Amino acid sequence: MKRRAFMTLLGGTAAAWPLAARAQQPAPLVGILAAPAPEPLRDQITAFRKGMNQSGYIAGQNVMVEYRWAEGHYDRLPTMANELIARRAAVIVALAPAAAAAARAATATIPIVFVIGADPVELGLVRSLNQPGGNITGVNFLINALGGKRLQLIRELVPTAKSIGLLVNPSAPGTDLDRQEAEKVAAIIGQKIVNLSASSERDFEQVFATIVHERIGALIVSPDALFTSRREQLVALAARYSVPTIYHLREAAAAGGLMSYGTSITDAHQLAGSYTGRILKGERPDQLPVQQSTRFELVINLKTARSVGLDIPPRLLAIADEVIE
Repeated sequence: MKRRAFMTLLGGTAAAWPLAARAQQPAPLVGILAAPAPEPLRDQITAFRKGMNQSGYIAGQNVMVEYRWAEGHYDRLPTMANELIARRAAVIVALAPAAAAAARAATATIPIVFVIGADPVELGLVRSLNQPGGNITGVNFLINALGGKRLQLIRELVPTAKSIGLLVNPSAPGTDLDRQEAEKVAAIIGQKIVNLSASSERDFEQVFATIVHERIGALIVSPDALFTSRREQLVALAARYSVPTIYHLREAAAAGGLMSYGTSITDAHQLAGSYTGRILKGERPDQLPVQQSTRFELVINLKTARSVGLDIPPRLLAIADEVIE
């Protein structure tokens, strides 16, 4: 997949909001600024378009959509944000905290709709959830606050693990929150946590070599655009080294990962599509409170469990939202 994927290169002609004065524009441009790669977000982009459709906007007909994909390389985002501004985007949709931060830094006038897993107030993106202020609002799907819950689930599956690894990207916004939640729960239940870092895919082999060398019994992969973009590589390494691993996205479990737990980011993207449509109709971002997607999903891959010699406890099977045979 190329670094940039474009649905169309036609756009609108003005960049500031509100948009009511531009009602004559037949096809405003929506710019998607995404920290991950395109393939892992295919279903989410479909959901986003569905949300826009519900607001009366059909991509390629009365709205144009143009994409910028950073593929986990955060340093590309500022340039990509400026490219969308130069393209005179009517709305910028920022996928992931780093993308939202880059868009926020690049413009104080073009409306921004974010879809992120971290707290936007803590990140300094909005003033409050109810009154975001400025030119930015969006959807928080709370995934970065679930490190403690993912620890509890993987520990229940691998109770004999003396230590559990926590893989984070130290350059990613929101990383500290996930780590703090995991460490808080680890202190309560008496579980040793080993922090592991990867800033690029080149670090993955060393991470798993460390897991093997230190006999770390299981792994938690924290939410991050790099890990989302390279999920198949992580899943393959976990299988090669027989490391029981829990991820934050259902797609990782569907790709062969052992388990995933998180909120439904598909729902979050559909909500963002609806907000984008409302802004295109003339509503102001500062009048749209930040929404929170709270439908949680536990997915277990039985085939992968058997391959690493694990029996899934009946309680986990009972509470799972999806079991992949």
